[in-house]
Amino acid sequence: MIDKVFLRKKLSEFLEEDIGYKDITTDNLDLDKNVEGFFIAKGSGIVAGTVFVKEVFNILGDADFQSFKKDGDYISKGEIVGVVYGNCKSVLKGERVSLNILQRLSGIATLTNLYVKQLEGTKTKLLDTRKTTPGFRAFEKYAVKVGGGENHRFGLYDMVMIKDNHIALVGSIKEVVKQVKSKVSPMVKIEVEVGDFQQLYEALETEVDIIMLDNMSVEQVKEAVEIVGGSKLVEVSGNITLENIRDYALCNPDFISTGSIVHSAKWLDISLKLNTGGV
Repeated sequence: MIDKVFLRKKLSEFLEEDIGYKDITTDNLDLDKNVEGFFIAKGSGIVAGTVFVKEVFNILGDADFQSFKKDGDYISKGEIVGVVYGNCKSVLKGERVSLNILQRLSGIATLTNLYVKQLEGTKTKLLDTRKTTPGFRAFEKYAVKVGGGENHRFGLYDMVMIKDNHIALVGSIKEVVKQVKSKVSPMVKIEVEVGDFQQLYEALETEVDIIMLDNMSVEQVKEAVEIVGGSKLVEVSGNITLENIRDYALCNPDFISTGSIVHSAKWLDISLKLNTGGV
């Protein structure tokens, strides 16, 4: 779960971005009554983000969200995700931010779950990437977890990831690993990206923990996994789709990573319908 202090700070920023100094529509209407609003699914999928919707209305005050579904639950079209009770002005001011979060995260969780189902019966775990929306990464990675996937590194700070540009700048995989190993804690995991078998053999001669096979065919991955022989963890990445992920998983890598579960996820359609009769 996301740290509470960080969460409140980010959600407050989202509300400030949307409301600004005032809601010039709502605040200029003669409205002072309580309402209830129902979050209704207009599509089917995995729910994610209800915990954040509740905090949105906690920050606004005078309104409370109660979820009928837990994050990770499946919801069908027409079902009610939850209900918000409270002052109509607070409900209206929180509507767009809460819906954006709920729809976006539910879409990610839903797509992630489809990918995870393709891995059933294999040892391979699904990982996300850093291809996330700036400022929204923690929320999107949370949704991946809700959908059954796992998080790769959160940023540049929590794991060594040696990529093609690092290798090109320094000169070789061996030299990059040597320099990094001399400066980072032995507790820090080191991963190296390889794009061909020459790099793979070079990586196997180093003290890296994980080898990423980048943009290789299924046949190449199968051969590479056999060459590694369990001496290192193996991750597969690049051009992974819902249609081919199982073929790669059957090659027995430890992980498959893809940014598509985040950047290509379609928002789950959810709307907020108010009971204008009050409560």
